[in-house]
Amino acid sequence: MGNILKLLTREEQEASESQIDIFLDFENATPTESEREVYNVVSSVLDEAPRILKELQDYQGANEEIRQAISNALNGELQELAWKAVVPLVGKLKAFYEYALELEAVLPQLLHALCAGSETPIQHLEQQQALAKQFADILHFTLTFDDLKMTNPSIQNDFSYYRRTLSRRKMANADDDNEAIQVTNEMANRMSLFYAYPTPLLKVLSDATSKFVTENKSLPIENTTDCLSTLANLCRRMLENPDFPSKVANEKTYLFCLRVMVGLIILYDHVHPVGAFVKNSAIDIKASIKVLKDQPQGSVDGLLNALRYSTKHLNDETTPKNIKGLLM
Repeated sequence: MGNILKLLTREEQEASESQIDIFLDFENATPTESEREVYNVVSSVLDEAPRILKELQDYQGANEEIRQAISNALNGELQELAWKAVVPLVGKLKAFYEYALELEAVLPQLLHALCAGSETPIQHLEQQQALAKQFADILHFTLTFDDLKMTNPSIQNDFSYYRRTLSRRKMANADDDNEAIQVTNEMANRMSLFYAYPTPLLKVLSDATSKFVTENKSLPIENTTDCLSTLANLCRRMLENPDFPSKVANEKTYLFCLRVMVGLIILYDHVHPVGAFVKNSAIDIKASIKVLKDQPQGSVDGLLNALRYSTKHLNDETTPKNIKGLLM
């Protein structure tokens, strides 16, 4: 991404209003020796992210073939054409799902590195900038992936047609070779649950983060929530800074930070016992929503929808009415 300007933030303590200067170099951050082991593991997965996004962005679906097959149910040739069009597409959907599982597997290692120990969240971000960048990259990928999935109804349509047709072909003892059967029934069930969510990858990461907190009982939950809230607030303040547009190379960097901020809010809301929307939340939700709503109309609809539908506590009674109103 483009250059990220110097972050000016205030320490989240009532007793102190002193400013802390932090530079999160999302472009040039290189791992220190202490970061390298985790960095290399995460990097081996993130290296595939651009290819996955390109394939998802280019995903066209088999809408016409499916429509023709359904409209002409007795035409065997059209049925076969639709099947042959859908099978390779389901192979791609399987690859997307398997990649989600890879991200799920590496996230706990990254969280442990960024949250464990006696260092404050600020110190972690200063000392582990390469890992902070990787965490941001995962969140950016997640929000981008989910936005593309949510705006492409062909994905659900193709997969549903595949499952229905596969069942019929098995009952009819169709002569399909094993390579044509892209997914087993067990895999199909798990994929179906994954794609049923409007934001499937956010669901995976939210569950993985919650599981990380639950399983690491020796690690205070505050270590994780403070890390998430601190980074979310840093992103927001960076976006609020009037000098930000002049300090970044292009508008993609701005959208990168918006996505990371929203991803952090969602993860925090799933992990923190009372969530991100309570009156005294460590994340300034009202200011964060304002930053989103200040963007050009329609440019961040997917991010606002992610806050509406992928958070856990938005509709709780403890959420102030003005916050609910902002997201209505």
